[in-house]
Amino acid sequence: MPEALSKPPLTIRLCQPRGFCAGVDRAIQIVVLALKKYGAPVYVRHEIVHNRYVVEGLQNLGAVFIEELHEIPTEHRESPVVFSAHGVPKSVPADAQERNLFYLDATCPLVSKVHKQAMRHQRLGRHVLLIGHAGHPEVIGTMGQLPEGSVTLIETEADIAAFVPENPEALGFVTQTTLSVEDTAGLIHALQQRFPAIMAPSAESICYATTNRQEAVKETASGADLFLVVGAPNSSNSKRLVEVAERAGAKMSLLVQRASEIPWDEIAGISTLGLSAGASAPEIIVDEIINAFRERFDVSVELAVTATETENFPVMSVLRDVELTPSDMAFVNGTV
Repeated sequence: MPEALSKPPLTIRLCQPRGFCAGVDRAIQIVVLALKKYGAPVYVRHEIVHNRYVVEGLQNLGAVFIEELHEIPTEHRESPVVFSAHGVPKSVPADAQERNLFYLDATCPLVSKVHKQAMRHQRLGRHVLLIGHAGHPEVIGTMGQLPEGSVTLIETEADIAAFVPENPEALGFVTQTTLSVEDTAGLIHALQQRFPAIMAPSAESICYATTNRQEAVKETASGADLFLVVGAPNSSNSKRLVEVAERAGAKMSLLVQRASEIPWDEIAGISTLGLSAGASAPEIIVDEIINAFRERFDVSVELAVTATETENFPVMSVLRDVELTPSDMAFVNGTV
């Protein structure tokens, strides 16, 4: 090959684990299996997971995404409606029952665990402090498990300083599952310093997948000219990965949804790329991005394995009689 046409070398440090967690995988499977069993349309309240590619893929299969249950037409009241992986307030299934709707709750089991921990605090007479991001569906769902006024959202240390409890001896905290491990540790420390009697949840609230993906990024970001995180701008865990990469030493860190969003003109001189994907980002897009780099660079891929994930969350019993094949999930996983 003539010198002018040779591609510059590029090492891609590919994080493992990355991409779909067990809760996301289960939620998508629930929609796919419901479509196979009951036929279209299957309604989904809110984005099933925070990824436009996944949502559009499910729409192509016959899923209809809505924000509220009243949007389901009267003639489709017998069609299933799926609640998203982020969880919903108690008012949502109550509303579904009142409307005589058939619903399938795809809330991630680890989010449900946080709900139970928050409810346990409240049942034991503690005011609940929820560390999380205002407006995130998971936060709305968790706060909606508890009576109004029994939970306070904490986003910053300023919130902790401003909070004046009725009884500082009767407090408990939980956290959103997709937060920065380091940032959350700082907030928890500040809470415990101000309120020494505050009770922690019985188990870690930040989920294994969030922790594992952040650890993998920490291990691979140092010295990277560019670190790409595949994910959506409304994905909390994906945005945290971008922040982790910057803190861990990547010269530049970006969140992209597709290869078309990569600023190719700005990165022509890179020689080391870190690559990961948020828990709601499909592997097929990771493949797309690697292939896009292969077109422009002489790529060598180094797999950086920091943990092995074996978690598997089964779908609800009503869907277990339907076979799920690799081709059913090829729109997100690619073909093997």
